[in-house]
Amino acid sequence: MANLHDRWNHADAHQYLARVGRMPPTIICVACNGGIQGKESNPNLPETPEEIAESVRGAYEAGASMVHVHARQAEFPTRPAVTTERWLEVNAKIREACPEIIINDTTGGGPDMTNEERLQCLDARPEVASLNLTPDMSRFRIPARPAPLPDPRPEMIYDECLPFSYHQIKHFATEMKARGIKPELETYHPGGGWVIRFLIDEGLVEKPYWIQTVMGYQTSSLPTVDNVLQMIREFPEDTVWLTSGIGPHQLPMTTLATMLGGHVRVGLEDNVYYRRGEKAQSNRQLVERAVRIIHEHNREVASPAQAREMLNLSSTPTAYD
Repeated sequence: MANLHDRWNHADAHQYLARVGRMPPTIICVACNGGIQGKESNPNLPETPEEIAESVRGAYEAGASMVHVHARQAEFPTRPAVTTERWLEVNAKIREACPEIIINDTTGGGPDMTNEERLQCLDARPEVASLNLTPDMSRFRIPARPAPLPDPRPEMIYDECLPFSYHQIKHFATEMKARGIKPELETYHPGGGWVIRFLIDEGLVEKPYWIQTVMGYQTSSLPTVDNVLQMIREFPEDTVWLTSGIGPHQLPMTTLATMLGGHVRVGLEDNVYYRRGEKAQSNRQLVERAVRIIHEHNREVASPAQAREMLNLSSTPTAYD
């Protein structure tokens, strides 16, 4: 069986060749819903705590060992949650439906949130939390959200920038460390490498480093093989590498990570389509495809227990009794 603690530079040809056929199991993280688009983009995208838990259950049963989640407000399900109480409700329902899954809450939130609102999820006791490493600028169209959907709105152009700074990122990492939460370091382009080194030098992140390359997002690196290899070439030793791809780039980017021995993030946050012109039926469907690809590359799918060991997380899932 492959060594769960085998970590290497995935861009190094010789290290790669030495591991072909015996790479560690693949961690599948399901990004179940995101914080911007909702049922107006795909009616199968979960918004309420009950919908989130049920959708994650399907992905968990299919092979996901981690969930990245965005809680939504009760009265305004198009808007990110801003209270710990709402996050506790969502996390508790996920845990009830998925006893072993690793819960990974976002601190990204939405464009109009304060830092303190973004940090409300941390007191809901996730085991992992996302940490954006660079400013986040994007512009895209969101279709109209008609009644009877709650919180209806007309078609809109989302044109925002989330101005993450060194000070803010250090503050977030400090709060995570104080609670024993592992940061998922999300880098959109090679500039994130500077911030990773900064956090290491400050003693705010611990090995193994859980680093995600977000490919195909606006103002991220272009989602090409060359760009992925260049980014991971700069990662520190003892990195466990995860990748995501936005929209049509989800499938090629996660397949590349599977080939190279990395780990994958799939789900309706990143891609509401299964294939061109066909909306995805569920998060389960996207995880099932990832499982097939992983198996075709002669790799195993990591169980939650294996993923916990690989990331040096507690073997006991957070309880919400």
